Amino acid sequence: MRVISKRPLREFWSLHPEAKPMLEEWFHKASRAEAGSFPALRETFGSADYVDGYTLFDVGGNRYRIAAVIHYDKQRIYVREVMTHAEYDRNAWRKR
Repeated sequence: MRVISKRPLREFWSLHPEAKPMLEEWFHKASRAEAGSFPALRETFGSADYVDGYTLFDVGGNRYRIAAVIHYDKQRIYVREVMTHAEYDRNAWRKR
């Protein structure tokens, strides 16, 4: 799949440098993934969830979350939000 874009990841790890290796690992894994549906994606990302139109990825042992919109027909992942688990719990990402 093609990840669009890496910018939110870079912006997040500029604020949270400890997250950089984990986010880069997610980026490379997502870039190599091939999935035609959410169940197929779960074969690669077993902890992924689907909530309110977003696919949520747990990264770094559930320390971080990535909210993305996936177009399986185009094989594209649109990163919408990268957040800490505490930021995710506040649900602000749903209001954007």
